[in-house]
Amino acid sequence: MKILSIDLETYADVDIKKCGLYKYAEHAEILLFAYAIDDQPVKVVDFTAGEMVPADVLEYMVDASVLKTAYNAAFEMNVLKKVMGLPIIPAQWFCTMVQGYTLGLPGGLEAVGNALGLPSDKKKLGIGKRLIQYFCKPCKPTKANGGRLRNYPFHDLEKWELFKEYNAQDVEAERAIRKKIEFAFPNETERKLWCLDCAINGRGVLIDRKLVESAISIDQSIKDEATAEARALTGIDNPKSVPQMQAWFEQQEGYVPDSLDKGFRAEYLATGKNEKVKKFFMLKNLLAKTSVKKYEAMRSMYCEDNRVHGMLQFYGAQRTGRWAGRGVQLHNLPQNHLSDLDTAREIVRNGDYDNLKLFYDNPSDVLSQLIRTAFIAGPGCRFIVADFSAIEARVIAWLADEKWRQTAFANGKDIYCESASQMFGVPVVKHGINGELRAKGKVAELACGYGGGVSALKAFGADKMGLSENEMQDIIKKWRERSPHICQMWRDVEKGVKKAIRHKGNLVSYNHGISFQTEKGLLFITLPSGRRIAYVKPRITVEDDFGKESVTYFGTVQGKTGVSGWGLNYTWGGKLVENIVQATARDCLGIAMLRLTEAGYKIVMHVHDEVILEMPYGSGSLEQAEKIMGKAIPWAPGLILNADGYETEYYKKD
Repeated sequence: MKILSIDLETYADVDIKKCGLYKYAEHAEILLFAYAIDDQPVKVVDFTAGEMVPADVLEYMVDASVLKTAYNAAFEMNVLKKVMGLPIIPAQWFCTMVQGYTLGLPGGLEAVGNALGLPSDKKKLGIGKRLIQYFCKPCKPTKANGGRLRNYPFHDLEKWELFKEYNAQDVEAERAIRKKIEFAFPNETERKLWCLDCAINGRGVLIDRKLVESAISIDQSIKDEATAEARALTGIDNPKSVPQMQAWFEQQEGYVPDSLDKGFRAEYLATGKNEKVKKFFMLKNLLAKTSVKKYEAMRSMYCEDNRVHGMLQFYGAQRTGRWAGRGVQLHNLPQNHLSDLDTAREIVRNGDYDNLKLFYDNPSDVLSQLIRTAFIAGPGCRFIVADFSAIEARVIAWLADEKWRQTAFANGKDIYCESASQMFGVPVVKHGINGELRAKGKVAELACGYGGGVSALKAFGADKMGLSENEMQDIIKKWRERSPHICQMWRDVEKGVKKAIRHKGNLVSYNHGISFQTEKGLLFITLPSGRRIAYVKPRITVEDDFGKESVTYFGTVQGKTGVSGWGLNYTWGGKLVENIVQATARDCLGIAMLRLTEAGYKIVMHVHDEVILEMPYGSGSLEQAEKIMGKAIPWAPGLILNADGYETEYYKKD
């Protein structure tokens, strides 16, 4: 198969990080078009000089027998479609960045090259970044540059020639990476899912612009009032100024704390005695609230069709292959619990701040709860929303062969009640006999499945339920006693992984088609679906003087504020099982989405294990969608799936 490698350099007067790829493409102008055919030398077409893409290359662009490749191919695909009007068929494309994700590699072109040990010139890379800043983005007008808003090639011909070299180097880098990792080319199902992902992102979701604009305006009114009240209360000119806050707090309490952050404020509000300080901290929390950020992201991202596109990143969670959120960040939307959601929505939509304050004690919280409802179905359509119920609990019960759990799911039982019943030896019925124990069963199910301890229980709110640490330890003990096969799975998986690392190349089998193998510097875990998840440079490390061993690998490192770079990670049986379970649940969702698409359903979003379908009235049904999602999967015999849902004209948490 002939391969056409492509890299574009573009200019636009909008920020792609804020507005997203699809809106960026509406504003983009192609500057340079670098390409290479197979292993031939890279060539650069300079659009600013009036050069044209050669006719044979244009033919390759629409030739199904030619594979088009790029690093973060979605960028090239959408810009070429929007700017040049080329028909883009995802099945004819290949994304090297996504391929890197499937092997647990980082996202950036430079970072992937470094992780693979490919040669790079850091000086040239640094120059390249500066050239992008110079030619691809608006510039600040100054006296020195004559007050211009943009740098053109003729403003610095030497830089422009360097930029063309940089453009060509990106094609060479992409080609080198592709060849290095082509041994793990995605299987047919993954290719179909990537193509479906392109279709979903391209379809986008309609936004209620009136609601968005009104919510942003009301939020500003809330913050203006809070700022004025905080100033009147404290005499501080700027309630956001940390030094001013510290000085005022010292006047009130006689000392300066190490921090006045959210955690300290929460602790003081719970235990502090000074009502004036508590009132100020409440106002400070209101000023710090970010309920409006997602509305602002929507406003930045909606395109000419009033829809937001590109909110999902295929294989964004490299360890499991789950989708990741982009832009609006669908995966952490606030829930809504308002009983009068329609009324609250209409008040905000009309920009009626006075009535919002009159009817609701916390207007800012109302704005948060309405974020989901800004996503609306198109004219003549409604959303069909269907969600896998307890998918991870079902998958782990099946993988570990925990029979009582599988029986509970087969009989349609509430798993939280059944878990509590198993743990405490009494019947537990939701809103019925021993119903108060269901909460303990729920927190145990959420926290204990992957070996979690007291800290995991606290993360799921056990301490807020009033449980002491001794009670939490008792819950953990009871849960593990009643789930011995799951606990054994943690040990067996860790044992199998260590064996695969020690005996490179040997296939270590486990259960339900799961196996472990180390090759080419990667630990692969084969899932029941046949898909493989990867861990880079796996090692067995001795942690202490007692000879305790840990499994380590290289990957993205999570800090307190998100991904903090590339480095060493530690893992163990429970965490490995979590990866396997979540990856298998992802594969179940993938199969369901392919089946729904084949049945004519239009997916516009999916969030965790939930799909949002936009369908005309009279077309499709919730019952059929649920049935499709609950259908047996050939590679998962015995796995019991179930989906629940609802229909709505705007998105919400039912």
